[in-house]
Amino acid sequence: MRAFAQADRFVSEVEARKLRPAYVFVGDETFFRKRCREALIKHLVPADLRDFSLFDFDLSETVLAEVLDRVRTPSLMAPFQVFFVRGVKTLFGRGSNDAKLAAIEAYCKDPNPDAVLIFVADHISIPADARRMDMTDKERYQRIRETMGGYCAIVELARVEESEAVRWIGEYCKMLAVKIDADAARELVDALGGNMMMVSNELEKLILYVGEKRRITLGDVETMVLAAKQRSLYELTDAISAKDRVRALQMLDAILSTGDGDEAAIGHLYMLAKTFRQMLVILERNVRDQRMLWAALWQGFRVPPFAADDIIRQARRYKSKRELTRAIRLVAKTDLALRSNPPTKRFVLEKLILDLTAEAKPEIPGWSQEELPV
Repeated sequence: MRAFAQADRFVSEVEARKLRPAYVFVGDETFFRKRCREALIKHLVPADLRDFSLFDFDLSETVLAEVLDRVRTPSLMAPFQVFFVRGVKTLFGRGSNDAKLAAIEAYCKDPNPDAVLIFVADHISIPADARRMDMTDKERYQRIRETMGGYCAIVELARVEESEAVRWIGEYCKMLAVKIDADAARELVDALGGNMMMVSNELEKLILYVGEKRRITLGDVETMVLAAKQRSLYELTDAISAKDRVRALQMLDAILSTGDGDEAAIGHLYMLAKTFRQMLVILERNVRDQRMLWAALWQGFRVPPFAADDIIRQARRYKSKRELTRAIRLVAKTDLALRSNPPTKRFVLEKLILDLTAEAKPEIPGWSQEELPV
């Protein structure tokens, strides 16, 4: 599986203790970053010496010279040290950054043999299909390859194709002697938008849920994943469709205050977009009851049974298809904003709620919704 290859290669280097002095983890896929970090801790950081072996820095808070000085200094307490350094984009800010990059190169030529330096470039998003990579991210990545790539090993932490995610679920369950039905694995990936961190977390919950049964079915996924996540989601869309701004913001706060919080923002947004697309189909086909709903929505795009009446009621609150397409466009713009590494994802999502609960402006021939004068 292509998306797993680079993380697997890094883990094998850790296990063999054949590490380069410095690496750059490029990409915002937290699943692979966590996997690499756990491998380093397991093989190189003794549990009783973690305070002396494992360090996290952020270049927006600590100057590079201080970080490199710490890395060069051998530890009197620990046999090996691991340094994670975030804020890589500060190395490419305005003005000349040659001195910073030269300092990193100088360290890599004369490194501390008992330390590894990991730069985390999580401000860059690498999609499963690299051809669809955002132009800004592509330029940032190219800059890292042309500079740091000369003396640091690059590890891509890209998003995963849904087919690869389904395959990983099957292999992981097999390793744990748990059987998962094919339609259950597909539904799990589809429900969570292929977000591997969310998929792995929910899969662990499902394995605990089925217990001695040792088999995960589609019904288990619908009960434990869709019900858990979409019940609150449909309460959120109920408030949005009713233009109840206060309740919608309260529901958003409740969603973000549980589980993975802001880290799961992309997953929440994916499910919100899917719900609005389902509403658009309901409105287009004039769906009025559950029987018509099951005929209108195809396999993999259906709603859980508990939400059927709710989504029909919510969809019929919209006066036209134009209102729903406007909502879908707003969600798409928010998705781009979230992937641009904003200071806070919560603020971006709150702005989306304010926009979605605002009354749509009247349509003027020749103007799109985004082009209407204020």
